[in-house]
Amino acid sequence: MADEFVTTALTDGVAELILNRPQRRNALVGPMLEQLTAAVRGLSHDDTARAIVFRGEGGTFCSGHDLKELQAEPRPSWANSLAKVFRETNIALFECPKPIVGALEAFAINAGAALALSCDLLVAGKSAFLQVGEIQQGAGIANNAAWMRLRVGEGVALRVALYGERVPAQELYRLGLATEVVEDRDVIERARALALRIAGFPNAQRTKADIRAQSGITDARMWFREQSSSVLLNAARVS
Repeated sequence: MADEFVTTALTDGVAELILNRPQRRNALVGPMLEQLTAAVRGLSHDDTARAIVFRGEGGTFCSGHDLKELQAEPRPSWANSLAKVFRETNIALFECPKPIVGALEAFAINAGAALALSCDLLVAGKSAFLQVGEIQQGAGIANNAAWMRLRVGEGVALRVALYGERVPAQELYRLGLATEVVEDRDVIERARALALRIAGFPNAQRTKADIRAQSGITDARMWFREQSSSVLLNAARVS
């Protein structure tokens, strides 16, 4: 693949799902999201993968949509379908039956925050932060809103989204959005250790399914609302 924006590796039943645009802090572009969706769906049907570590290459999780690419002239061919493509990525993550452990290094911003929040467990480095800052750009947060309401109550979701500020690791832990906070250098190894432990349980997928069933969400396409790409393009212009 000429541009391998997403890579995977499998060891001892643990798959690593890796965002691979480190030169852009793993900022998201259309082809990258298509690769990510395909990788998630592939792992969902791979019986040798019993748990997943989701991380970014180069010491950063994800800086969100690549606004520089969205502002490029001529506009990239994928720009007008970006919201639709990203919705499919979130649906694929929601439908993934494998337990997912996120490794939050440095930061997860806006669309990157949605990817971090998609993880069933989230290990954050001490200096890391998450930011749902679309309110400052005039953009919608359909995917972030869906994940936050799945993970925490409405009050916490409103605090994160209406402030639009960086939420540091310890605060993410206090709010229930991060599972653990560890030294920055230990994030990936701790995520791997958790995933390996979970992969060793024969009923891990059933346990995830039982808990997910209690959410009452039976249709991912109803839960992840459609959002217009024009909103993202307008946000890119004012950023």
